[in-house]
Amino acid sequence: MQPDILELRDFYDRPLGSLARRVIAQRIRARWSRLPGATLIGVGYAVPFLGSFRSEAGRIGALMPATQGAIMWPSNGGVCTALYEEDMLPLPDASVDNLLVVHCLEGSGNVRKLLRELWRVLKPEGRLIIVVPNRRGVWARMDTTPFGHGQPYSPRQLERVLKEALFSPVDWSGALFVAPVDRAFVRRTGLAIERVGARIWPLFAGVIIVEARKELSSPVGTGAIARRLPQLVPLRGATRSRTELLDHKRAPPEDDLRS
Repeated sequence: MQPDILELRDFYDRPLGSLARRVIAQRIRARWSRLPGATLIGVGYAVPFLGSFRSEAGRIGALMPATQGAIMWPSNGGVCTALYEEDMLPLPDASVDNLLVVHCLEGSGNVRKLLRELWRVLKPEGRLIIVVPNRRGVWARMDTTPFGHGQPYSPRQLERVLKEALFSPVDWSGALFVAPVDRAFVRRTGLAIERVGARIWPLFAGVIIVEARKELSSPVGTGAIARRLPQLVPLRGATRSRTELLDHKRAPPEDDLRS
């Protein structure tokens, strides 16, 4: 089940969410240190991690599932957000260099269809990073954060579904070794715990972060499906449903790891 857009936004507004954003964003930047001129699309709820790429990516946008709802992002400048159905992303074939997939796979009703859509819109040799709750981690066992919702994965399970969808994993890492409790002690020691946890108990990270490359070979008997894609219309506000608007001034904080 996909967390509600309000739960996601409010989580990253809180101190524990801010810590989670920072440590996950550091892992993402470790793989994608620079994306000059690239077309970068966030899928699911990736906007807390897209901010630092705005000054270098050629094109950037955020797609959010219709079952979750969406917020307007960024809060300043042109709107780069749209809703999507997981079996039909509103993007042309082979149009995206990099996909950042967060708060997405674990809540999907059909992971294989979603991954095939991600494969379709990526350019040849395009890359994606997926962040999912780790089945062995504490965060997946507590529903007090968005990472406690939906279907958690083990590395082996995630590798299998990626390979079935013609993606080759090229890097694995983890984050969120701190306890998922919003306490001052956790906030003060969180970054130190992350460094120690990555060395001592990597299997028990709260989330798995995998980078994968699009492969061009197709299984025998798989043919292309021609579809008419809907026109991409920018959001005029933030929506929890098709009728309810949220205050765009409460957009999530944007990471800035270069400060």
